[in-house]
Amino acid sequence: MQENYFEFKSRLVLTELLGIKAKNLSELLERIKIVPLSSIYQHTHRFLQQHHYLSPEPPNDFAYWVTNMLNNEIAGEQLASIDVMQFNNLSDLKLKFVQILSGYTNRAENGNCPEGEEFHFMSSRIFVLPIDKKAANIQEFIDVLKTVSIHSIYYHMFEARMRLEKQDNDFSMWLRSIGMKKEADTISRFDPYTFTLEGLRQKILETINGYS
Repeated sequence: MQENYFEFKSRLVLTELLGIKAKNLSELLERIKIVPLSSIYQHTHRFLQQHHYLSPEPPNDFAYWVTNMLNNEIAGEQLASIDVMQFNNLSDLKLKFVQILSGYTNRAENGNCPEGEEFHFMSSRIFVLPIDKKAANIQEFIDVLKTVSIHSIYYHMFEARMRLEKQDNDFSMWLRSIGMKKEADTISRFDPYTFTLEGLRQKILETINGYS
């Protein structure tokens, strides 16, 4: 973004296997402690990146594996209950997983998963792409927002706040810069994890479209 222009960007994702795996809760805990933050991002946002049009709010990968491969519903529910929106950075999110799993390492239920069903840690390498679309005012912003890909919406709503550790999503930050604080605050309060990306696009447009 430059001055009062909003510069739309998009993204490509390269998923990498880290060669790190876990077969029980103790190993999952120890591996989470050492994997890079990009791996935490991958396993808490993978569904949103890959299934843009499906019903939202699946469990994170850790919760899914613990519930379905270790058959530990209690630990799985605790991991699934983590509200990603409460966290402004990946370090704190990672610590929350560590805190929950730390309570299970000495329990009898800390058994191994079936052979071949180990948790394999992955990581995301993100490539940010300029798309030569800018907005100098709210009407131009609306017009471009209607046409950009969902990858652009994902980048500005999710990665700006969590992976890049900005104070807010890019859209709200720009709207405040042009004096639209009420609309910016409304979008900031959205829980984007409860929308598909197309649904999120429409919700943002509904919020600001009266000012076109």
